Amino acid sequence: MLDIPSRVRVHVETLPAAQNDLGVFDAFEQNVPVGKPDTMNAPHPPKVAGIDSTVPAPAHTVAPASAAAPGVPPVHTGPGALLQDRLAGWVSDLTTLHELTERLVRTDALAEALQELLRAGAALVGARRGLVVLEPGDGLGPRTTLGLGLAQADLGHIETVPRGSLPYGELLDTPAGLPGGVAEIVRSDLLAEDGLDPRHREVARRLGFAASYALPLSTEAAGRLGAVVWLYDEPAEPVERQRHLVGLYARYATEHLARLVEVERTRASMATMSEELLPSRLPRVPGVQLAARHRTGPRGGGDWYDALPLPDAALGLAVGSVTGSGPSAVAAMGRLRASLRAYAVMEGEDPVAVLSDLELLLRLTEPARSATALFAYCEPAGRKLTLAGAGHCPPLLVGERRTEFAETSVSAPLGMLACWEAPSVEIHADAGETVLLYTDGLLHRTGDPIDRAFARLHAAASGAPRALRRDPEALADHVLRTLLPDGADTADSDEDVVLLAARFE
Repeated sequence: MLDIPSRVRVHVETLPAAQNDLGVFDAFEQNVPVGKPDTMNAPHPPKVAGIDSTVPAPAHTVAPASAAAPGVPPVHTGPGALLQDRLAGWVSDLTTLHELTERLVRTDALAEALQELLRAGAALVGARRGLVVLEPGDGLGPRTTLGLGLAQADLGHIETVPRGSLPYGELLDTPAGLPGGVAEIVRSDLLAEDGLDPRHREVARRLGFAASYALPLSTEAAGRLGAVVWLYDEPAEPVERQRHLVGLYARYATEHLARLVEVERTRASMATMSEELLPSRLPRVPGVQLAARHRTGPRGGGDWYDALPLPDAALGLAVGSVTGSGPSAVAAMGRLRASLRAYAVMEGEDPVAVLSDLELLLRLTEPARSATALFAYCEPAGRKLTLAGAGHCPPLLVGERRTEFAETSVSAPLGMLACWEAPSVEIHADAGETVLLYTDGLLHRTGDPIDRAFARLHAAASGAPRALRRDPEALADHVLRTLLPDGADTADSDEDVVLLAARFE
């Protein structure tokens, strides 16, 4: 029985019978050239691009007998020791790949996964910097370029190089890969290459890289997604073992990226569809200025807003939210908004009647769904709003001398009761005051309890500088920045955000 310190313990006499069950080990062995049994365990160069390799050769590689010190018994280097060394090397490499792929699968955002790919690949090939170009072959996007150890200005310099001279350009612009089926591009000494594009040489000197190693992000199942390039500070190239490991990792990463690309496309489609169902522009009505902010959650939600001119120089303002998320909620939101517009044109001066008709429609056509809504009949000439709400958040009135929530009656959401009804309320605004209408998604995105979120919204509005209160666009942006410091798009929440501001002149 052979003793393999801290790595693996095997019965040599049973090894031939177990070779058919090695699984992944066989995949590694198939890539080891015949006649070079120690290739994967060959020592790395002491330094690559000025950095110690993060994937060192296994420490158990057997030293030659001639290297033994005087008086020390020679180390046996028979077939058993060689087999022990190869097995331990495979175990070490598998452990490294397992750790890196585990970190990769924990990423659930495309940009995060691309950064992890760059970091892991740099560790495997002994590089310090790199860039990944995401450019799906089907042309449906998304397209992006991210760097590791490269600022945005550095990426801009690289993009000034003719695309055909760059490694990723060669990989992405050749329909069937490189001639001869080569799946990588190794440039071990860029500045010494004959025929290198002058601009490429100039950028390499400016950014301080002298070699590069590039791989395509492509598999038969996922198709072509892009290419990744790692950059060395000095003339260098990865050894065969490093290239084999990073090749395995890149193929796995490509499959993971393909799934995230589909998720990103779905999110973008949902956001586009939701935006298209909302007003493309706000109406111009004398006596009032309007501003709106809307952000759709990653799965697509049912929050909406509307502003439509009505007869007698009036204006209808509405915000609402449909339960659920995804395509069905977005479609229901579109139907509900379109129906409210029709009811508002016919009987907008009575907001209670508008919401009653909407509740009846919702109950008859979509009995399993509920919604909150607020509709206000606005008369700009008299700075008067008559509004009714169904389970919705109260408006916030913001002026130079006051910031207060409007007192509205407590009512149930639409579709919750057999028959909905609630009294309307009137709000009289002074000249220069702004009425903020919003959905509860704005409050939920703060991550605070609802009472605390209301207090934060009030504080954000009351703390707006006087100059910002004169512009509804600036006031809306100030409230969002104050309430959601991380931004409406990056907040850790699936909730939609809707904010509609109406400032009376």
